[in-house]
Amino acid sequence: MRVTLTALVVDVQGKQAEGLSEALLEAGALSVACEEAHTPVEAPKLADPNEPVSWPRVRVTALCGPEHDPEHLLRRACETSGVAVQDHKLESVPDEDWVARSRAQFGPIRISRRLWIVPTWHAPSDADAINLVLDPGLAFGTGDHASTRLCLRWLELRIRGGETVLDYGCGSGILAIAALKLGAARAVGVDIDQNAVAAAQVNARRNGVVGEFVESCSSLTLTADVVVANILPKTLKLLAPLLVDRCRRGGHVVLSGILVDQARDVEMSYAPWIAFASPEEEDGWVCLSGVKR
Repeated sequence: MRVTLTALVVDVQGKQAEGLSEALLEAGALSVACEEAHTPVEAPKLADPNEPVSWPRVRVTALCGPEHDPEHLLRRACETSGVAVQDHKLESVPDEDWVARSRAQFGPIRISRRLWIVPTWHAPSDADAINLVLDPGLAFGTGDHASTRLCLRWLELRIRGGETVLDYGCGSGILAIAALKLGAARAVGVDIDQNAVAAAQVNARRNGVVGEFVESCSSLTLTADVVVANILPKTLKLLAPLLVDRCRRGGHVVLSGILVDQARDVEMSYAPWIAFASPEEEDGWVCLSGVKR
C-alpha cells in the first residue's frame, strides 16, 4: 500500500512523550515514533520499544495520512494529553511501503512466562505458550506499551474460566482476545474508531476465538464479571458511571493508561463504587484494579 504522508514533528519533555504519543494515535495518526531530541552535532538514538523513554527531551514524529489535517490532529492531541506544544514542523514524506516499514518495527513480545504477543508476520518464539497473534493495523494496541502489559498480566493472573469480559476502548482487541484465550466465556470489545473494530474482528479470527467488537455499547445489555479499560485518564474519569454500571456487583474493574501522578485522581472518580487494591506499576505507568461493592 503506497500513500503520501505528512510527518508532524514536535519536541517535548521526556515525561510528556508517552502521553502525547498515545493522544496522537487516538486522534488519528497512522504511527508515532520517538527518538532523543538532539543538536545537529549529536547522533540520534532510536528508542528501544521494550525500554521506557528516559531522555530529557524527546522528538515525537507522527505520520498523518491525507485524510487528516496535521495541525488539527496536534491540537486535539494536546487538548487530550494536557501537553502544551510550543513549536512543531511539518515534513513531506516520500511515497514508500509504510506497511512493510511498520512491520519491521515489531517482533514477538514476551508478556510473562506463558503469554506472548506475536505479530502475524513472525513465527512464535515459544510454541507451547499462549500466543496472541496480532496485526494491529491502524488500531492502537501492539502490546509494547507498559499499560497494555499491565492489563494482560492482570488478566493472566485472575481469569479462572467462564467469565464475561468487557474491554472498553479495545483498539486492536488484544485484551478481549487474551481474556478468551485465557478461558473467559465471552469478551466484548468497544471502540469509537471503526478501524479499531475492524482490526479487532480480524485479530480474533486469527486467534481462533469468537470475540464481539462494536463501535458503541449503547445496545449492549451485558453485565460483565470484568470491565477493563486501557485508555486516557480524562476519558476514564468521564466514563466512571458507565463502566461501573456495566460491572456486576462483586466483579472487577481494571483501569490503565494512567501515569503514576494521575492515579489518585482517577481512583477518586471510582471510589464511591469500587474498593481498589494496591496499584500495579511499570515504567511510570499504573494499573488500578478493584471490586465493585
